[in-house]
Amino acid sequence: MKANSTLVLTSVGMLATLALPIQLTGQEGGKGPSRYTVVDLGTLGGGTFSVAAGINNRGAVAGFSQLSTGDYHPFFWQKGVMTDLGTLGIWSVTGLGAPINERNQITGTYNTGTPDPNGPNGEDFCFLAVGVQGTFQICLPFVWESDRLVSLPTLGGNSGAAGPINKRGEIAGSAETLVPDPICSPSGYLQVRAVIWRGGNIQELPPLPGDPETTGNAINDDGDAVGVSGCVAGALHAVLWRKSTPVDLGNLGGVTGNIAFAINNRGQVVGQSDLPGDTIHHAFLWERGVMTDLGSLPGLPTSLANGINNRGQVVGFSEDANADEFPASPWIWQNGVMTDLNSLIPSDSPWFIHEALGINDRGQIVGHAIDKVSGELHAYLATPVEGSER
Repeated sequence: MKANSTLVLTSVGMLATLALPIQLTGQEGGKGPSRYTVVDLGTLGGGTFSVAAGINNRGAVAGFSQLSTGDYHPFFWQKGVMTDLGTLGIWSVTGLGAPINERNQITGTYNTGTPDPNGPNGEDFCFLAVGVQGTFQICLPFVWESDRLVSLPTLGGNSGAAGPINKRGEIAGSAETLVPDPICSPSGYLQVRAVIWRGGNIQELPPLPGDPETTGNAINDDGDAVGVSGCVAGALHAVLWRKSTPVDLGNLGGVTGNIAFAINNRGQVVGQSDLPGDTIHHAFLWERGVMTDLGSLPGLPTSLANGINNRGQVVGFSEDANADEFPASPWIWQNGVMTDLNSLIPSDSPWFIHEALGINDRGQIVGHAIDKVSGELHAYLATPVEGSER
């Protein structure tokens, strides 16, 4: 499952299938999506690229930005001010989905600059964890609290990655063990397991029976975690750990691309699941044992869900097979209807919203958007306009 250790940002598909509108508990009834204002959060240090990875209910945003030097640093944004959090190594980035809680604790992964002992065998954990390719170095998890970055432990292995953090400071993520994994990684890379960090201590989460590896992608305020169990070369299962016991969430008919990305405090889970034939995956919402296909935007056949708030609003994106020619289009799903976010912002906006990565309980959405003139990719904050519900 090495290629699926983190959120999958690209996909391949051929045919769009839209889900029938249904009503699920925990959603607002009778209202369509709001209109939104979009604010450019800027970049750090003269860079031209930034991503807003998550937002808490106070409107504080966590993300990362490329500096003019080419390095990446995590940032904390609040009330118009972007603060550089620095780095513990060569560069650091936040996690995706919900890397900031109500106490403004922020989580992520940093590149130590130390060569990975498995690097000569081709292991590139930093790419698997955060999408920065070709380092072949050790990456480790961190939490930012009390105005400083603190490194988190692994399970004895070389690398690890921290994802979302809940209100109690519990962090979901992944870490390498000391055990080589010849099943998922013929080159003998170290085994990866989903974990939860509590107070700086690490707890391993078990896989589903028969699965060699797991990855933790999110955690709610009750301590329930979600992620994936299995191997990229075989079946991948979307999984929920409730009281540390793994539960298979099922699938939409496929077997190789089922991943849970987020969970809210109602126990609703979202992610992606392959359709029959395993050539297309769709966003799903799982609730009380039932997985629902959320469909995809017209003409963009694949989709995945990145985030869900406690009101049951879901955000994600859809795209076509040729991601360079047909960039991802973000959406919000509520009351059984998926709506393109770019149709909900002013038509004369200088921004094309590229992806929606997080949503808070006020309905504010963050991610990254493309400047239509310069082509730069910047972090954004989209805020609902009061009284604009359809």
